[in-house]
Order: sequence, then structure tokens, then C-alpha cells
Amino acid sequence: MAKKEMEVVKGLDLQRYMGRWYEIASFPSRFQPKNGADTRATYTLQEDGIVRVLNETWTDGKRGYIEGTAYKADPGSDEAKLKVKFYVPPFLPIIPVVGDYWVLYIDADYQYALIGQPSRKYLWILSRQSHLDDGIYNQLVQKAEEVGYDVSKIRKTPQSDTPP
Repeated sequence: MAKKEMEVVKGLDLQRYMGRWYEIASFPSRFQPKNGADTRATYTLQEDGIVRVLNETWTDGKRGYIEGTAYKADPGSDEAKLKVKFYVPPFLPIIPVVGDYWVLYIDADYQYALIGQPSRKYLWILSRQSHLDDGIYNQLVQKAEEVGYDVSKIRKTPQSDTPP
């Protein structure tokens, strides 16, 4: 099956997008622990238009985190194509790692989102709440499949009823 061209959200209201998002599911990556739980991201818009990023996850009850920044890939475009930058190792910020962060879908109320990037190696389903309705989850997985993601790789992220 031919891959549908990957479209991104246009006119993303960055201010509304800010705040805490829970990772409902993702493609496993080398950047995250295999048994991480209660994974979440918190975004804060700074006065200069740069977004401060705080990614957190808990492994065996211990918090792990990394901080970074995000910014529009093309400031003149209305497409929700961002670049994220983290430094590794986080305790000795020497080597910048830059990646794509494309908002592929967001609902009108900014309560859940599908995030990907052009290589289709990374995918995230995010929600403002720590749990997402199965019907909505399935719709987001279907949207990912429609733009060429191998959704057999997606893994649900364990979330507590009362996240830390």
C-alpha cells in the first residue's frame, strides 16, 4: 500500500498546546526506558517564542527526566512542524540532539494529539488526561496507519490512576 503524504496540523495555537500531556502510547525508542510508566511531557512557552520541554518518566518508582527546547522549524509557515533539541547526557549538556516534532492531528479542544515525524520512526499519542477513551485511541492509531506508520510497533504506556 502506498503511503499517504504526511500532513500536519495548520494554524496550531501554540499557547493552547502548552501544559502537561500524558503519553498514552508510542513507538519504543532508545531515548526512553523500556519499562517506563507515567510518562508525560510539560511544555512552557517562553517570551522569545521558544518552548521549554520537560519529559518525565518513572521506572521502578524512580523519576527520570530530560529538559530541552522546541521551536518552529519554519517561523514563516503555519504548519505545526517543530524541531526539538535535547542535550545528552542531560547532566552534562554537551551534545545537542535535534529531532522533528510534527503535530499530525489535534482535536478541536486540544485534549489529545498524534505526534510524528517524516521518517515514521517515532510516534506518540498524547492526552491531557492520563487515560484516553478506547474509541479515540483507535481513531488516532488509524490516522497513523493512514499516513504510513507500521502501527504494529505501537506500545501503550502504563499510566497510574493517580500519576505522580
